[in-house]
Amino acid sequence: MINNNLEHITDNDLLEKFYETSNNEYLGLLLQRYTLLLLGTCMKYLKNETDAKDAVQQVFLKAINELPKYRVTYIKSWIYMVAKNHCLMQLRKKNITTDIDSIAIENEDEFDIENYKQKEIELQLLEQSIELLNDEQKKCVLLFYIQKKSYTEITSSTGFTLMQVKSYIQNGKRNLKLLIEKKRKQSNELI
Repeated sequence: MINNNLEHITDNDLLEKFYETSNNEYLGLLLQRYTLLLLGTCMKYLKNETDAKDAVQQVFLKAINELPKYRVTYIKSWIYMVAKNHCLMQLRKKNITTDIDSIAIENEDEFDIENYKQKEIELQLLEQSIELLNDEQKKCVLLFYIQKKSYTEITSSTGFTLMQVKSYIQNGKRNLKLLIEKKRKQSNELI
């Protein structure tokens, strides 16, 4: 049994430990880190909490089955694409045609590395920036954009007034844009 106090270890290090030892506990700890990202992604596409939770479980099963077969370098991007593709396939099976045919389903085994790296960087910038928002803005932005909750649902679940919810979302969105631009500028200056 491995030590569960591995929060300080990076995702890449956990993935490497999994590849070195084939110990699924490392993979389990790694996948736990992505539960909310995957749930948000699945909610975005499936619009149903139960379906989204089922989809996350299916993505985890696919990861457990596929990751031992070949080496993945960018786990976050890979698992995001697996979740996205899974959801699109679920929608296609249900014959839901809302823009599905206009969205190309990427094959997660063959992809453009540079595009993948850029998406990974953008996701990291977004996640880092969301963490810098104040608690009210962060909560409302995540509920509205990730969980696709309505203003009324956010008002009910948070206790904020409708005007507060709208303000937190508007200001949070503006602040996110500013924070991301600032982080991009800083990273470009380092290059």
